[in-house]
Amino acid sequence: MTAEDFKNGQVLLIDKPLEWTSFQVVNKIRWAIKQHYNLKKIKVGHAGTLDPLATGLLILCTGKFTKKINEFQAQQKEYTGTFTIGATTPSYDLETTVDKTFPTEHIDDTLIQQVVPQFIGKIEQKPPIFSAIKKDGKRLYEHARAGENVTIKSREVTIHSFEITKFQMPQIDFRISCSKGTYIRSVAHDFGAALRSGAHLSKLRRTKIGDFEVQNAQSIESFITNLNNL
Repeated sequence: MTAEDFKNGQVLLIDKPLEWTSFQVVNKIRWAIKQHYNLKKIKVGHAGTLDPLATGLLILCTGKFTKKINEFQAQQKEYTGTFTIGATTPSYDLETTVDKTFPTEHIDDTLIQQVVPQFIGKIEQKPPIFSAIKKDGKRLYEHARAGENVTIKSREVTIHSFEITKFQMPQIDFRISCSKGTYIRSVAHDFGAALRSGAHLSKLRRTKIGDFEVQNAQSIESFITNLNNL
C-alpha cells in the first residue's frame, strides 16, 4: 500500500483497546501513517465514538474516504457487554463511583425476561449526563463535572434486538443491536429501573457496524507492524 492509497481513501477496522479514547486511536494511526510515508499531513477520522471504557470495532477512514464517515455512522451497530445490577453511578458506567444501591432479592430470570421486551423497537431514551452531546455550547460532561444541573431531553432510538446471554447475580450479560445514537449506558440505567432496582454498565464491546465485524479488525500494534512491513 502506498501513501497515495491512504490519500485516495482507505477504510481501517481497528479493535479499540480498553481505556483509549477514540480520538487517541485516530491520532496514533495518523501519526504512524505520517511517519512511515514521511507525510506532512493525512486526513484520518473515525465513524462513531467508543467510550474509553468500551472496547471493540472502530472504523477509521483516511484521505478522501473521510467523506464516507457519516454514511458509516448511520449504520446499525451491535454490542455485547455486562450490566451490574443493584447499584447506579452518575455516569451510568464505571467512569464514576457508585452513588446509590438498591435491593436485588426480588430479581430472577423470569423478571429479567419480562422486562426485556420493553427495550425492543422504538424507545425514548435520555442520554447520560456524562456524554459528549452539546447543550448551551458545552458538552454535557462539562456541565456534569462542574456540578451543574441541566435538563436533558429524551430522544427516540431503535433497538432491533436485545438478548440476555447470561445471568449470574449481580451481572447480566447481553447482546444488543441498535440504531445510531443509542447509549448502551442509558439502556443499563433504565433496565435497572425497570427491574425496580438499579444498574450500571460494567463492560461493553462493539462487535459490528453495518456489515463490518470486530473479528476482522486489527489491533493498533498489528496495524503499525503491518504498515512498517510494507
